[in-house]
Amino acid sequence: MTTTAAMWEARAADGRGADLSAWVREVALPTLRGSAGLVRAELFGAPGDRVLLITWWTAEPVALAEPPAGLIGRPVHRWSFVSEHVE
Repeated sequence: MTTTAAMWEARAADGRGADLSAWVREVALPTLRGSAGLVRAELFGAPGDRVLLITWWTAEPVALAEPPAGLIGRPVHRWSFVSEHVE
């Protein structure tokens, strides 16, 4: 079975990292729950008010919505990776 990791990363507007993280937890993640093929979701925070969400899928990943413009300091970055090896 093929697994795809979908990565979503955004830099929050100055001082809005906690707000962006809360938006992901309270608005974006609930829209993904129950989606076909969603295996797992993990939310990370990093210095510089960066927020990273990694989701794992056994089907085509569902795109995460765009956050409100006032929460982000630059456009969201998105990448998908296909698992090649697991130990």
